[in-house]
This record gives sequence, C-alpha cells and structure tokens, in this order.
Amino acid sequence: MLTTVEKTVHINGRALTLEDVVHVARHRRKVEIDAGSVQAMQKSRDYVEKLLRDKKVVYGLTTGFGKFSDTYISEEDAKAMQLNLIRSHACGIGRPFAKEVVRAIMLLRINALAIGYSGIRPEVVQLMADMLNRGVTPVIPEQGSLGASGDLTPLSHLALVLVGEGEAYYEGERLPGGEAMAKAGLAPIVLEAKEGLALINGTQVMTAVGVLACWDAERLVDWADNAAALTAEALYGVRDAFDDATHALRPQLGQRLSAARIRRLTAGSRLMTNQGERRVQDAYSLRCAPQVHGASRDAIAYVREKLEIEINSATDNPLIFPDEDRVISGGNFHGQPIALAMDHLAVSAAELANISERRIERLVNPHLNENLPPFLTTNGGVESGFMIAQYAAASVVSENKSLAHPASVDSIPSSGNQEDHVSMGTIGARKARQIVDNAYNVLAIELLCGAQAADYRDPSLLGEGTAWLYRRIRERVPFVDRDRVLSGDFKTIADWMKRTDSLAELEALLDQ
Repeated sequence: MLTTVEKTVHINGRALTLEDVVHVARHRRKVEIDAGSVQAMQKSRDYVEKLLRDKKVVYGLTTGFGKFSDTYISEEDAKAMQLNLIRSHACGIGRPFAKEVVRAIMLLRINALAIGYSGIRPEVVQLMADMLNRGVTPVIPEQGSLGASGDLTPLSHLALVLVGEGEAYYEGERLPGGEAMAKAGLAPIVLEAKEGLALINGTQVMTAVGVLACWDAERLVDWADNAAALTAEALYGVRDAFDDATHALRPQLGQRLSAARIRRLTAGSRLMTNQGERRVQDAYSLRCAPQVHGASRDAIAYVREKLEIEINSATDNPLIFPDEDRVISGGNFHGQPIALAMDHLAVSAAELANISERRIERLVNPHLNENLPPFLTTNGGVESGFMIAQYAAASVVSENKSLAHPASVDSIPSSGNQEDHVSMGTIGARKARQIVDNAYNVLAIELLCGAQAADYRDPSLLGEGTAWLYRRIRERVPFVDRDRVLSGDFKTIADWMKRTDSLAELEALLDQ
C-alpha cells in the first residue's frame, strides 16, 4: 500500500520512487521542482547559450538530427529546427495512452530534466509541471516508438502541447492543445535551441508504462498467493508442501515469502490436510505454487530495481557538462535496460496467470476437484456453472503466451541506418501492461471459483486469512445458485483487487 502522506511530490531528479509516480499518476498529487534543480538546469542552459555564441558544432544544437547530424544549422535557424523537430516526430499511431500513463510520463520527463544535464531552460520544465498540477494531459498515441533515440514519437506529442499545438484533455474534454492550455490559464512556450530535443530524447514513455505495470504486478503476486491458498483449501490441499523446512533448503527469497504467505492465510484451516491423510502430495499447481509465484516475485523485484534507477537518470542526448566544459553525445536514450526488464515482467506475470488457470481447471473438473459439484453447479446439464469461466481464463492465458514473446530481441534500423539497433522497449512495456491486466482477470476467476467451492465445503472451516478473502468476495459477488452472466462478476473482483487499499486489512490480519 502507499505510505507517502505528503500532498506534494518534490522533484530533484534523484529521489523519485515508484510510490511517488503512482501518487501523481493515479491520485493527482501536485509536484514541485526543488530550487537546487532549477539552479542546475539554469547552469547547463547558460552553457548552451555560450556554445551558441561561440558557434560550436554540437549535435542537436548546431546540427540536424539522426542522419542529419553532420548538417550544420545556423543560429537563426535553431529555433525553427526545434519546432520542426517536434512536429515532424509527432507520428503516433493508435489509441491514446490512458491519462494516468501520460501523467506518469510527464512526471518522469520533468524529473529527468531536473537533474540538470539537458540544457533546457527551467521555465520550460516548470510549464510542464504546471500542466501536470492543473490537469492538462496531452493526448499521446500508444504506438510509434522504437525505444532508442528515446521515445521520440510519443514524447513529441507531449511537447506539442507545450508549444500550443497537438491535443490535450482538460476537465473531461479532449481539446486542441492551445485551447486546453488557455482554459487552464497557461501560455504556450517558444522553444529555444536544444530544447525540442531535450523534451523528446529519453525513455520516459516505456518507463512510465513499466512503473505502473510493475506496481500492479507487485500486488498481483500477493493476490496469486491469496488465490492459491483459497483453492488449496477447497481441494483439501496438503499443508506440508508449504512448510518452511522445505523452503529453507532452497532459500530463494520470493519462494520463501510466498510459502510463508500461504501458511499464514491458511492458518487455522480445517480443510487443509496432512501428508498421507487423503493423499501423499498434490498436483504441481498447488504444491509448487510457492516456487512458481516466488520466482515471479523475485523477477518483479528486479524490475522495480531497474525502474527506480531509470526514473532518476538523465536519458537524453547530448548531455551537457558545464563544469567540465564538455558536451557528450552518447546513448543513454537507448531503452535496452527497460526493454529487457519489461520482457522479464511480461513473462513473470504471464506465469502467475498460467498456473492460476490450472488451479481453476482443478476446481471445476469433476475428475480432479475432490467431489465438488461438476463445474461448481448443483444442476449440471441444465446449467453450466463455471464451465465457461475456465474457457475465458484459458483464452486469456493463451493470449498472454503470445504477448510474452520478447520485444527486446527485435530491432529494425532507422534514420538511414544511423540508428541501427533499437530496443523496442515501449512495445515491451505495453505488452507487459496488458499481460498484468489479463492476469488480474484470471486470478479474479480463480478467486470466484474458490469462493464458490468454499460455499460447498463450508466457509466456517476456512483459515483465518482465507476466511477474510471469502467474506470480502461475497460482499461484492453473491453465490452463483443458478446460471447468470459472469463477466461483470469477474470485473468487480479484478477492479477490487487493483484498488490501492484492497489488501491493507488482510496485511494487518496476517501480520498479527
């Protein structure tokens, strides 16, 4: 759960957290740029102005971009070049990103520029912060980024609104960018030399999508443990498999955490069984839940680490080092660190859904479900119960397998082969986001099947934690006593699972 209590997120380029991003993106926290960052930005800007006066040859400042990096641009053409850059690169395709994603993009771009190595005027960055604080949200199409040279295309759609062009949402309306800015009491800005490039050269789109996906995936692992525990009780699971004596001999952190969580959830259960009482061991989808969930838990922790580095990094090109009297053209815009992390996140979330669907099958299959009614309905034949719920889960799991194909292993050269290796990191992040959402739906189906099975067993026999789960599910979705449309039930539970506060009470219960 979120623990930050401040009403304003302070930006200095170095200390942003995933929690801060969620606060701003989803809960509309205000942002404030620290004075030290303003000074750092001004210092690098002053150096850029000196380079212009001295007519130094610097990429993106006095040269063109990409394949045009050897084309000299005069000082009088520099302003026009920056605006042309934004317009020409705004080649987005497809549906717009969700507003929460765009807010996260804006925050991350502000933070990267606030480090002070981009040569942009502080007032340009402040205008972006004002847009964020006043609710001006640029319309940014999802598709069009190669994830190297940064997220050029989507960030160009963001930059368009800063100059009064493009489109933006404001107070529920989709408006021309200039009109949205005017209604918010903001004036567009005229970009100076280097500033267009500074606004669009970075990894903030893939990283913003990744941060929100990772945040939700961290909670997804807990929900996977929750669902597995409820299913294990419904199927008279063998508790020995979760004993720490086994997991201590293979001290993978995520595995031990998931096993411990399932033990706490099922504590006091009169449905769990001892080894040899009904059978010696369970199928893998039950017995190996800690090992599978734990591997995903560890992978997601790795993804968080990479994201927290990235959100506090300078990722544009060139970077300005005024104290060293240097401008370095490098490759921090290349999205490969995030591309690989996003592919890792995609696979990790897909596996949580994969094993969940196998547990759903065991709950509904009369050959596997320990004498529960076939498909969890008492009037089988006339009614289908949860038969097609398993179909839906299987369909989503199959879709996830296609989506989990890594994006980071692909590359298509661009810009006349100057940019001859790209990351496809934004595609990877978008796919990971979709897989996480799909996994929530699969786990929602498992929880509903588990609650239905618990009704047939006797909910009073559940463990303390699983009894809490059962009660909260039943507060939202009633027992399925006859066939009805289940799609709305799946959505109700999935939406509840995604809520920031959904696990707070359970966590307090388990921590006692």
